Formats: sequence, structure tokens, C-alpha cells
Amino acid sequence: MAMSFEWPWQYRFPPFFTLQPNVDTRQKQLAAWCSLVLSFCRLHKQSSMTVMEAQESPLFNNVKLQRKLPVESIQVVLEELRKKGNLEWLDKNKSSFLIMWRRPEEWGKLIYQWVSRSGQNNSVFTLYELTNGDDTEDEEFHGLDEATLLRALQALQQEHKAEIITVSEGRGVKFF
Repeated sequence: MAMSFEWPWQYRFPPFFTLQPNVDTRQKQLAAWCSLVLSFCRLHKQSSMTVMEAQESPLFNNVKLQRKLPVESIQVVLEELRKKGNLEWLDKNKSSFLIMWRRPEEWGKLIYQWVSRSGQNNSVFTLYELTNGDDTEDEEFHGLDEATLLRALQALQQEHKAEIITVSEGRGVKFF
């Protein structure tokens, strides 16, 4: 099920790799960058990286154009994603981050829909079973990293739809 990534037209436009000074243009440019980052990470199921890894990845480095978004501009794009709830810094230096192409609440909703649809309410799962079990293979949350999964389950816990518990195999969750 390898899908190829379709780069937006802006990616082939050299000025895209320089943040524009005009406020309106810059807002549109940041929106395009945010959309690109989320789409790219979603397709590649990439949930965390460092700023340096990001700068070297095809995401911010167009080898064909020989253009690379500077680190300061990458920080601006990432901060924009943080404001939208799609990114969380993993350290005080803002050198590594968790990217959430779906916010934790959205992941929680998807997981809970699966639980309800499959008649699993009042069931207990290990975190591993949820993201790597045979029953969830066709679900979008299959293969989700543990950090994002925990945030999704915490969102469900706040809604009183789940409780994160300790089970013999580590952490688990009970759905209501």
C-alpha cells in the first residue's frame, strides 16, 4: 500500500523556500507549509523528528531546485503548527518535536469509534494491542506511536470514555 507523495505546486516554486515579508503572502505561505508538513508526515507516518532532521529531509530541502528552507524559517513553520495544536516541542531548546497530523482529540475519537463499532466497550486493551494488534490492522491508528496514543487516550479519559490503567504487560486502557 505504498502511496506516492504529491508535492504541492509551491514546492517547485523557488520563492516558497524564503519566508515572504508581505503579511498576507506570508500567512498564505505558512498555511501552505503547515499543510505540506502535515500531509508529508501523515503519509510517512512520521510523528517525531528533530529540527536538523527536518531541514535535511525532502520536506524542507528540495534537491532538484537546490533550495532549502533555513532553520529560522523552519522554526517559524513549526511554531505555527504548535499554535494550531498539531505540534508539541519535546525539549526546552525546541530542537525536537512531536508532529500530530491529527490532534489527540481526533485520534481519541477515531479510536473510540472503532471500540464502539466493534462492540469493545467495557474491554481492556494493552497499548500494544491497540496500535499493533490484528484487530486494528485496517484502522488509521494502527502503528500510531505511543506518545501520540497516550495523548489520545488522555483526551478520552477527560471525556470519561476511557481510563488508562497499569496491566501486567505495561500500560493499558479500559473503554467505557
